[in-house]
Amino acid sequence: MRNPMDEIREDIRRLHLAHARGDLREKAFQRLLAQRTMDLYRALVENSLQPGERILKEHHVVEAHMKLTRSVLQEPEQVATSLFLTHKRLLRVRSWIRPGEPTTADQRDGTILDEIPLAKIQKVESKHRIRPGEALAGFAMGAVGFVFGKWLEVTGILLMVLGLLGVLHGLLLPTRWLEITGKGGAKEPFRILAPGKKSAKELVTEIRFHVNSKGKSFMVPVGA
Repeated sequence: MRNPMDEIREDIRRLHLAHARGDLREKAFQRLLAQRTMDLYRALVENSLQPGERILKEHHVVEAHMKLTRSVLQEPEQVATSLFLTHKRLLRVRSWIRPGEPTTADQRDGTILDEIPLAKIQKVESKHRIRPGEALAGFAMGAVGFVFGKWLEVTGILLMVLGLLGVLHGLLLPTRWLEITGKGGAKEPFRILAPGKKSAKELVTEIRFHVNSKGKSFMVPVGA
């Protein structure tokens, strides 16, 4: 019997081929690709579950990572983070998403699966930081528009405006997340990105319920 993950990988590969041929419009491609990618991460987690253990809640976020070594006009690499909650633990899948390359959820795209037992969770803290990568990418874009504006004409002005907006967005609108503090578990702290999303709020509520049901106090920041 074929591995379910291999079937999903094949679906993702076919989606990329159809998009490259022009058989699939961008909007439909992104929607279907996101769905099958989440299915792939879910299948990866389900392979590691114990008998009787099932996924209760999940939360998915994609972060863009712009590198200064890449052209400012190129699509940035992305890091997908998916959190899956069971009644025993919180599992995390992290994977690189590279433009034009099918997601595989294995060593080929640097996928990492780790976890933290609910019994080890102590509290959830609210964190924030400015976005230096976004600000630097915006500065680089604006600099290109300024230096080559004489030759780029309208495009140069557009690059400067977009670059300025990128700098302002990176400095004035910091990234916010919730960080789970606990004993043991993963080496890197668990972060709940995009805490305002419905799935993130439901995840925190469910974690609090299961931790409190074990007779432990559980600190959650106001608004989480």
